[in-house]
Amino acid sequence: MIITETILKGCFTIQPKVFKDDRGYFFESYNQQSFEEIIGEKIAFVQDNQSLSSYGTVRGLHFQKGENAQAKLVRVIQGRVLDIAVDLRKESSTYGQWCGVELSEENNLQLYIPRGFAHGFSVISDTAIFSYKCDNYYNKASEGGIIYNDKTLHIDWQVPEDKMILSEKDLILPNL
Repeated sequence: MIITETILKGCFTIQPKVFKDDRGYFFESYNQQSFEEIIGEKIAFVQDNQSLSSYGTVRGLHFQKGENAQAKLVRVIQGRVLDIAVDLRKESSTYGQWCGVELSEENNLQLYIPRGFAHGFSVISDTAIFSYKCDNYYNKASEGGIIYNDKTLHIDWQVPEDKMILSEKDLILPNL
């Protein structure tokens, strides 16, 4: 496994070791003991989510507030996405900064996003199946978000604006 910290403090990419042969491939997508060694803390994921989206879909930027904040471990099962994390931890040296990582069925990369971050992704293939683990249950009353085209963040979603597919909810989110 190759672990690399992104430009955001505490946010890591994880590249599993893939074993390929004539039959296909095998890799361990999650091992709690190894994962906790990587991030340096105990974590218990309690909820797994999966979505199917078509090209141009932008989901996010979403987060959970307060005691309902969530850390996430995200990956793509099929297709390609540009995954975005935004550091919202006011005490962090990387507060207000974002990083984008391409996750795909080819590269098998995963991204660990700690609590205190906003998260979103854009689909840059025809379709994508996106999967993620959360360390806290979803709570509608605690949800928050940042508008996808926030002027201070200047995120390049790698999808032309006229091709973006956004939910009504995501279109009315506030700026950072």
